[in-house]
Amino acid sequence: MKGVLYACVTAVLWGFLAIALKIALRFIDPTTIVWFRFTMAFSVLFIVFLIKNPNQLRIFKKPPILLILGGLCIGANYACFMQGLERVGPSITQVIIQTGPIMLAIAGIFIFKEKVNRKQVIGFVIAALGLAVFYLNNLSDIVEHADNFRSGFWWVFLAAVAWVLYAIFQKILVRDHQPQSLNVILYLIPAIIFLPFADFSALANLTFGQWALMCFLGLNTLLAYGCLAEAFKYTQAYKVSIIVTLNPTITFILMAIFTVVEVSWIEPEEMSLEVWIGTIMLLGGAVYSIYASSKSKIK
Repeated sequence: MKGVLYACVTAVLWGFLAIALKIALRFIDPTTIVWFRFTMAFSVLFIVFLIKNPNQLRIFKKPPILLILGGLCIGANYACFMQGLERVGPSITQVIIQTGPIMLAIAGIFIFKEKVNRKQVIGFVIAALGLAVFYLNNLSDIVEHADNFRSGFWWVFLAAVAWVLYAIFQKILVRDHQPQSLNVILYLIPAIIFLPFADFSALANLTFGQWALMCFLGLNTLLAYGCLAEAFKYTQAYKVSIIVTLNPTITFILMAIFTVVEVSWIEPEEMSLEVWIGTIMLLGGAVYSIYASSKSKIK
């Protein structure tokens, strides 16, 4: 139950994340947002370790090369996701980014030699067809913004690829290291990389409400990845994957509510029936593949 609850917290945080980021983009640039999120996440975790468990900071003496590569990948994931989010809406980005778990499952077959069964293959095919339906119908629905959508799609897809590489490195590293100890380095590397490009003048002019939103984004990074690590510690990976993969549902519900009430602080999103079918196929295929994988492991 602990693991399920931690996974639910991650899913809820990520469900709100794309919407909060889209709102933040109205008053601050993507690079500064990425730098602030990583800097805040690192600072809080570092201070907690410094006070409560300094032994966790020993990893600074000789960080593994895979950890450094993982930090670069997670930084690329955040940067590419922000570029995509600038071009398309929160719901669309949340759908596209779910290609990450599918690619990770495929990577598990070829890299970690995990067995694949017929049901998993069916799930992969359904998800791939759903992605194709989703992509092509979005292009036809917004012909006047097709170039913008196409660009946003590939930015988010690159973010998913970067996340898969990070996840592969993390999966290897957790065999010999504590997950939260790894996270403190993972947050620090992008914070350093994006520091020269952060716009401090924009931060200085933020209102109280805007600062509150920025702090939420920073804490979201810290809590979501922290809870994800704890979820894997307390329960099976397939349960965590199923719960987290469903996080776009939260985004869809919130965006539908915002569209109906016509809020002024975020652009409304309207999705056609065909796009909804593609979305359901993509998410359903991903969940089915993960579930099929879990059943084969149980047997």
